[in-house]
Amino acid sequence: MIADGLPLLEATVLWSALLAPLPMGMLAWRFPPQRIATVLLIAMLLLPASLWLLHRVAVGGELQGAGSLGGLLLHWRMDALAGLLLLLTQLVLLASAAYAVCYQRVSALHQRAYARYWPLLGGLAAALGLIWVAADLLTLYAALELMGLCAVGMLLLLGEKSALMAGMRYLLYALVGSLAWLLGAALLLGASGRLDLAGLAANGAPEAVTGIAIALLAAGLLLKAAIFPLHGWLVPVHASAWAPVSALHGALVVKASFFILMQLWQRLVPEAVAAAWLLGGLGSLAVVWGGLQALRTNALKQVVAWSTVGQLGYLMLAFPLLTGTSAAVATLAWQATWLQLAGHALAKGAMFMAAGNLVLAAGKGGLSDLAGTSRRLPLSLMAFGLAAVSLMGLPPSAGFTAKWLLLTSAILAGQWPWVVVLGVGTLLTAAYVFRVFRFAFVEDEHRPEVRSLPAGVDLTALLLALAALGLGLGAEWPLALLREEGTP
Repeated sequence: MIADGLPLLEATVLWSALLAPLPMGMLAWRFPPQRIATVLLIAMLLLPASLWLLHRVAVGGELQGAGSLGGLLLHWRMDALAGLLLLLTQLVLLASAAYAVCYQRVSALHQRAYARYWPLLGGLAAALGLIWVAADLLTLYAALELMGLCAVGMLLLLGEKSALMAGMRYLLYALVGSLAWLLGAALLLGASGRLDLAGLAANGAPEAVTGIAIALLAAGLLLKAAIFPLHGWLVPVHASAWAPVSALHGALVVKASFFILMQLWQRLVPEAVAAAWLLGGLGSLAVVWGGLQALRTNALKQVVAWSTVGQLGYLMLAFPLLTGTSAAVATLAWQATWLQLAGHALAKGAMFMAAGNLVLAAGKGGLSDLAGTSRRLPLSLMAFGLAAVSLMGLPPSAGFTAKWLLLTSAILAGQWPWVVVLGVGTLLTAAYVFRVFRFAFVEDEHRPEVRSLPAGVDLTALLLALAALGLGLGAEWPLALLREEGTP
């Protein structure tokens, strides 16, 4: 690929940060890491590059350009939001990698399957990096497909019948979403003769064609993001997945589709008020339905999975708050949305890790099997609780700051339904979280001793949960970057 308009140093750092996980994953396939020190060494190579890029765009403005690949012209754009998401992605991926190294020692995953985890992780990292910077529909499609294939491969690692069925279900849903994406992209290409987002925004297709195309693109993305009522694949997938894979999937994979939908919306149909309220309504139903189902289920991993369905609904409130509102409301909603996404990614990754620890140690996944874990597994339960603080939106977590900003923007806009949704969602989250703790604090003297776990699995989950709290305390830094950049 030949890129133009970018100095050699910046191009080298950018593409190294985005694509270096691929060769690293292939190397780890041959030599699977057995110690956390190996993961920390990789962090020392990737994180400085991402931090430098973020500093570069914060000080000097966004980087953008185009490159030719054969006869195709591909566009990319690196702004402060993309830099923050790239940094978030690498932090969560590195935490998942460290967790996998420790978790594999006591889990039932075969060594060959463990080796296959690493190239899939590298492919997933590269796909997510490309999604954050891609500025044309073709590159976005390729990155989405790579992400989906890697996610399916990870879901099949255990090789059990339930995992195979869940993986195939996810693959079928993803293929339907991809088909809707291709139909929408084909409509835009036929009407305007181009696929780059900036060109489509400047010289768009006729309004009717754009509306139909965006509806198709949005349907595909909502399906991949598991937004209500297109969430049917998510809970079975997490119920059967290896714990490090669930942490990755819940934290990052479903967020990528929302990010793309937001980029398309803001560039192509920023004034579609009725459609924006429809998406906000779907998000509201997701918050309520996901919370109710999490409150009803009796399996720990399913509680966390249904929680994901509900928490993703908060992101959808951004559409009505950004469409047809004042600049002050839109700025608050923009900041709240991405802070909510980042805080949820950190907290949900930690919660899936903690849930995996509790299930593995107890030997069973039911809530009633958690009896006594408050005494026997205090660190795992603490990590679960600290992650829940952010999901409930309690101070000083990122979830609190994000939901406060959402609440403020909804009040300023006079959009009172979202105020009710935020209140109801918080109460439902508290209800199913405290239900888990009620079972965990039951003492049963006749219960066999739980399985001991490596310190690394508890420590990784705990650090990720603390990161969600720390993001709330240090929220001014990312919020300032988003505020200076403004909405697209």
